[in-house]
Amino acid sequence: MMTSWTKTLVLPANQAAISLKDQLIRWQVPRRVRGNFRIEQRIHLNGHYQPTSTILNPGDKLQMTWLAHDFITPDSHYLPDDSQALAVLFENDDFMVVNKQQGVKSHPNSPGEDGTMMNFAQAYLSRQNKNAYMVHRLDSQTTGALIIAKVPYIVPMLNQKLHDKTIKRTYLAWVNGILDENQGTITLPIGDHPTNQRLRQINGEHAKQAITHWTKVKTGYQQTLVRLVLETGRTHQIRLHMAAIGHPLVGDDLYNLQTNYPGGLLLHSAAVQIPIPFTTKIIAIGAPLPASFPVNIN
Repeated sequence: MMTSWTKTLVLPANQAAISLKDQLIRWQVPRRVRGNFRIEQRIHLNGHYQPTSTILNPGDKLQMTWLAHDFITPDSHYLPDDSQALAVLFENDDFMVVNKQQGVKSHPNSPGEDGTMMNFAQAYLSRQNKNAYMVHRLDSQTTGALIIAKVPYIVPMLNQKLHDKTIKRTYLAWVNGILDENQGTITLPIGDHPTNQRLRQINGEHAKQAITHWTKVKTGYQQTLVRLVLETGRTHQIRLHMAAIGHPLVGDDLYNLQTNYPGGLLLHSAAVQIPIPFTTKIIAIGAPLPASFPVNIN
C-alpha cells in the first residue's frame, strides 16, 4: 500500500492574487516537492489539476498530496510509550507544542529506546493514526516548549522557519553571579570539543556562528535570572555562551564547575513564536514553569 499524506485548504477571503507556484514558494514548500507536485499532478485546484501558473482566488479549494519519495525520511519509527502523559500546549492537524519535563531526553539514541519525549508523543499521536516527527531538540535537563511534527511534510517547512529565524524561541535561566549590564548579545562561534563527544567548545573544531541575546530579569543571592532569545540553535549554545562570559548556568554539570545546586539545570524553554504553515497567522505559545524551576533563589 502506498503511503500518502493529503492536505486540503480553502483559501481565505484575503488570498493574494498570485500564481499557485508563488503561493507554494511563500508557504516554503520545498522546491523538490513543488516539482513532484507538478510532474505527477498531485496538486489539485478546485477538484482537478491546473498549471502552477494559475492565479489563485479567495475561496479556492486546494488539495496537495505528498508521497514517501518526497522526503528523505518519510516515516518515523519511535516506539510508543504511554508511561508518561504528554502536556500539550498547542496542537493543530500538522504539529504540536508540548511541555518537556526535566531529565527526559528529546529523542532516543537507539532504535529500541523508549522513555523520551518522542516516544511519549508517538503514543499520544498513535490514537490519531499519526506519527511523531522531530523538528528540534532540547537538552535532557532543559524543560519547556518543544515542537513536534505530526506529518512529515511539515518538518522541512518548520525547519526552514527555524533557519530563517521566523520561529522565535525564548528561554529563562538562572546564572551564577550578578550581570553588570541589563542586556547584551553573545556572538562566539561554537564547535566540537577535541576530546569529549558530549561537550561543545567556543571556537572548537568545525565552529559555526552562534548568536544569543540576553536580558536581565531579576537578581537573587549571587545569581541572576536572565531571559534569552536564540538566533541560532547550536548544541549547548546558551550553556556555553553564558559560561564564556563568566556567568554559567546554575545546575549545569558540564560547563559550571562551581555548581552545587541539587535541583538540576535551571534552563527553561519559556515560549515559542511560530508562523503557522499554510496561513498568515503567528501564534505565541508559553510553557508554564515547572516546580523544579524556582522563581527566586536564596
